[in-house]
Amino acid sequence: MEVRRAGERYPGGDPESGIESWHAFSFGPHYDPDNLRFGAVIACNEERLAPGAGFGEHPHSHTEIVTWVVEGELTHRDSTGHETKVRPGDVQHLSAAAGVRHVERNDGASPLTFLQMWLAPRDPGGEPSYEIIPGIADSTPYAVPEAGAMLHVRRLTTGERTAVPEAAYVYVHVVCGAVRLAGEELGAGDSARITGAEGVEAEAVASAEVLLWEMGA
Repeated sequence: MEVRRAGERYPGGDPESGIESWHAFSFGPHYDPDNLRFGAVIACNEERLAPGAGFGEHPHSHTEIVTWVVEGELTHRDSTGHETKVRPGDVQHLSAAAGVRHVERNDGASPLTFLQMWLAPRDPGGEPSYEIIPGIADSTPYAVPEAGAMLHVRRLTTGERTAVPEAAYVYVHVVCGAVRLAGEELGAGDSARITGAEGVEAEAVASAEVLLWEMGA
């Protein structure tokens, strides 16, 4: 297990425009050949948008983009005709396939924080697709078969334990609170990369929300 701390992430965005970004993987000008991906995960970006701020229309291709809102409300529009509001507890999945363009904004009056996770598809190309699952429950994992991955959401009260999926690769991201994982304490923004997970548990040191990506070889 390799632990990466929140403070080790690469800064980005455009603070003067109300955009603050923190990248867990090699990204843009922060090129790190030793931190390009883990399993299928190639990006885990924490984005903070002030009211009225956002990302103008921009392209993606050959990427499975999964978004998790922490606080606030995200406005999403894409070139396939979808326009939605994404709220805390919703899972949004945009499959860029051979190419898609989208806009992401904070059109609300409150600050917006969201996580955007990019996964590499097993097969490039195809037609883009979009899906939003409102209010996903802890007991309902979300599958991204294009990347051979499964997203698990865990909301834990202090002292509560949960099993880490037994898989070739597991990527753990602490959204808020704190958990103890294999003897290591992880706080908000910290992550762990586990290879060959077997018999691993996470225990909430404080009430926590945790995202776990289960991935095959």
